[in-house]
Amino acid sequence: MNTNYFDNYINLNEVENQNSRVEFYRRVARLIKCSTLDYVNAHSKEVHPKISFYSRYGKRFLDIVISLLALIITLPCNLLIAIITFFDVGCPIIFKQQRLGKNGKEFTLVKFRNMTNERGKNGELLPAEQRVTKFGYFVRRTSLDELLNFWSILKGDMSLIGPRPLEIVYNERYSERHKMRMAVRPGLECPLLYDIDHKITWYEQFENDIYYVENLSFFLDVKMFFRLVKMVFDKKNNSMRGASMRGGFMGYSKDGRTINSQSVPIKYVEDAVCMQENEKQLILAEGA
Repeated sequence: MNTNYFDNYINLNEVENQNSRVEFYRRVARLIKCSTLDYVNAHSKEVHPKISFYSRYGKRFLDIVISLLALIITLPCNLLIAIITFFDVGCPIIFKQQRLGKNGKEFTLVKFRNMTNERGKNGELLPAEQRVTKFGYFVRRTSLDELLNFWSILKGDMSLIGPRPLEIVYNERYSERHKMRMAVRPGLECPLLYDIDHKITWYEQFENDIYYVENLSFFLDVKMFFRLVKMVFDKKNNSMRGASMRGGFMGYSKDGRTINSQSVPIKYVEDAVCMQENEKQLILAEGA
């Protein structure tokens, strides 16, 4: 296994000779889950969502009004982005993906495409950060890729402020505590209320989401809205977001901290490679 690693951690993107990158990632995540998730759940604090008139009715009313106005105002911009996207990556210009919404209900997230369909030697799509176009980096840095999400807000799938909707594959990797981030509608962003000098970790994001769930109020939404505006104009934050600098969420270490695909304990990777090799040998033996 030819990899670059520091101490006992490996970047999964640098693990070579895997027939299916997606399946290999999932295999590693399953090994992490079997090793640590029960322990993490047993030692995690319970989450108590805040229920109020605002969380039930006021927030949704504001979402409808703001998203409707936003869709009308941004219509010319969306048309321009659609045209440029067509010449940048071709058809289809719309990217659709199932995401997890409130209470784990699936919905279709819609964005303008900003990645090519370039594939590696094994025929699988290259990692996302290798497929984003120059225009794609621009729309990500400026958050223009989020404009179509106002349609999801108007429909009721999302909210202006709330935990970001993540990929369905993450659902089985969440701890019971972090699954509670789905107790509210997902949002365009759930900004940190404090500044950090590094790329946000999955653990920081999830814990911030839980804080939001337990403290949801009109005043918290206002604070986070202004933090969101600041994020849009924060060059450092946007460059990190546009470059997909952190890896995918893989699971937890036993201390409850999250593991990302760019820094996975080597033992799980070695076990996954071993399992894969054993399966190959079994298939060859059965075919002999």
